[in-house]
Amino acid sequence: MAYDFDLYVIGAGSGGVRAARFAAGFGAKVAVAESRYLGGTCVNVGCVPKKLLVYGAHFAEDFEQASGFGWSLDEAQFDWPTLIANKDREINRLNGIYRNLLVNSGVTLHEGHAKIVDPHQVEINGERFTAKNILIATGGWPQIPEIPGHEHAISSNQAFFLKELPKRVLVVGGGYIAVEFAGIFHGLGAKTTLLYRGELFLRGFDGSVRKHLQEELTKRGMDLQFNADIERIDKQADGSLKVTLKDGRQLEADCVFYATGRRPMLDNLGLENTGVKLDRKGFVEVDELFQTAEPSILALGDVIGRVQLTPVALAEGMSVARRLFKPEQYRPVDYKMIPTAVFSLPNIGTVGLTEEEAREAGHEVQIYESRFRPMKLTLTECQERTLMKLVVDARTDKVLGCHMVGPDAGEIVQGLAIALKAGATKRDFDETIGVHPTAAEEFVTMRTPVAG
Repeated sequence: MAYDFDLYVIGAGSGGVRAARFAAGFGAKVAVAESRYLGGTCVNVGCVPKKLLVYGAHFAEDFEQASGFGWSLDEAQFDWPTLIANKDREINRLNGIYRNLLVNSGVTLHEGHAKIVDPHQVEINGERFTAKNILIATGGWPQIPEIPGHEHAISSNQAFFLKELPKRVLVVGGGYIAVEFAGIFHGLGAKTTLLYRGELFLRGFDGSVRKHLQEELTKRGMDLQFNADIERIDKQADGSLKVTLKDGRQLEADCVFYATGRRPMLDNLGLENTGVKLDRKGFVEVDELFQTAEPSILALGDVIGRVQLTPVALAEGMSVARRLFKPEQYRPVDYKMIPTAVFSLPNIGTVGLTEEEAREAGHEVQIYESRFRPMKLTLTECQERTLMKLVVDARTDKVLGCHMVGPDAGEIVQGLAIALKAGATKRDFDETIGVHPTAAEEFVTMRTPVAG
């Protein structure tokens, strides 16, 4: 049978665009459908605008520390609408870049909501198109639990478009999105409370990292409330919000921001017309080749719920394009040693196993840890401390994990990720000459293990 397209991609986020562009470059006839915005979550309501807001929030500290270096500043003034307008302009520019990337690659762009009619057919804007392969790359969507008054809360989608900076913000959640936005609001001057139902935020991260960040955020005056959850939200006559907790306490806020999880975006996608199966959490089930239970339909990125990070979706998109249209270049996605950063204030950078994971896996571990006040702060009153940690297999000397909390943690750990991916040993670290004076050199000068 002759198909209209070799590959029809639903969703123009990072993974979908990467798969489409490279498939077209390999000679395939490709179409992409997008119903919202080009670039997906990352470009529009995720990593890119979030990082811009993090930069904005960090200036408060820079101004405060400048006096130690001889700078006299008039009182700094912050204007939220200016930051948001400039952010919007940059996102619009990136949307245009994504459009050009697709069109210049020879991809057909369909703007509208695509629905799968059968395993080889898609309907969009009243038209039907056939495809040999259909790729679902529709991403995720934030969800707010349906407690009484949930309609008064916002998610990350709305946070990027607030008309003004709320004076009092209650951030609910213990994952990286909650921690990052709490840092943004706090840094920009809002009275910020971070509320999490667990014992300590960032479950799954190294224990030293979690505790160190808790100490640093507390030093900065952020209100951290653990083992706490919301029962209901009531809007007051003056527009403020009264928040009742499950333990009976009441808090007042101008904004309640939920970052308690994301669901796969499968609304009205037509999966009922196919043999595609979902897992118990509602994500699309795929095998190691990203194929669903329906052989002609594939899925990748946040919608499959594996590792929900932009660079992972990019790698998955590349893998799919190569396997389908350039098999001699195919290689599977390696999910080990994926570096990641949390753009909290201070930042977290991490790659490899946590201490807890290493012990659970049966490794005999040596832990190297350093906590210090960065050189930049020695002329200031700021008491922030940086944490650096290496998890080492005592038997093989192999470095299993690398963790950092401090300025530019993500930038530093990216380079170290290459070393860990290549199988670096602690001896390799020790024999590497440091760049002086930098914080990063601490990773090659830690000599004495703190625990075994």
